[in-house]
Amino acid sequence: MSFVITVYVPSGIVMASDSRQSITIQRKDNTGKTYPPIQTVSSDFVYKTYLLPKQNVGISAFGETLLGKMTTESHLKTFEEEDLTEKDDVETIANKLLNFFKRKFPQADSSFHIAGYKKKGRLSIPYVYHCNIKRAELKRLNVTPDKRKVVYGASWGGEGDIIAEILQPAWMKMPNGTLQQVTKPPILWDAMPLQDAIDFAIYAVKTTIDTIRFQARPKTVGGPIDVLLLTPEGAEWIKRKELHG
Repeated sequence: MSFVITVYVPSGIVMASDSRQSITIQRKDNTGKTYPPIQTVSSDFVYKTYLLPKQNVGISAFGETLLGKMTTESHLKTFEEEDLTEKDDVETIANKLLNFFKRKFPQADSSFHIAGYKKKGRLSIPYVYHCNIKRAELKRLNVTPDKRKVVYGASWGGEGDIIAEILQPAWMKMPNGTLQQVTKPPILWDAMPLQDAIDFAIYAVKTTIDTIRFQARPKTVGGPIDVLLLTPEGAEWIKRKELHG
């Protein structure tokens, strides 16, 4: 499993993710007897957020990320070489990505965030998409339901229960036994500076990692945090783990 988050504010888009890859192993002995599956960590060095440098488009992957025994990173490199041209933008890339994985792995429960900017006249318009392969779903996240207005906020995927509990309304049991909804103070996404968006993305991933560490649950989120920044001027890595020896 994973945790990825995309924060979109007026001055830019921030995409962040953890680096842990966990797998479930089904054991059998030489008599054919099966044992309960074991979930284990196979790596803390997996890339889940990617940059398409020619198009300045970011992609974050979560859900089922080992397809055909290969990582999503490997498949995205093939996707970039086979299907994309320099003329593609965030909108065409989102549609091509869905078609690519639907063609190769139609039943994969894999999801993606795809984000970037598209020129309309002199304006740079932000686009943030959610894509799920199994459901053949592609939805733009940063617009009102009628798709007439860009909105700002944050969307996350994977092990999202921890950040949801922090941000979303909760229910409190009153002395008389009834439940009362308690709203949380709002986050003013429209007024959020870019540095705060970066800090919030890191906070969300780190809080998820730290909370899961202490909870009695599978340790499915962990490792270094990668952070990608997208603006109308281009893209840059704020944090990215590097190979070393």
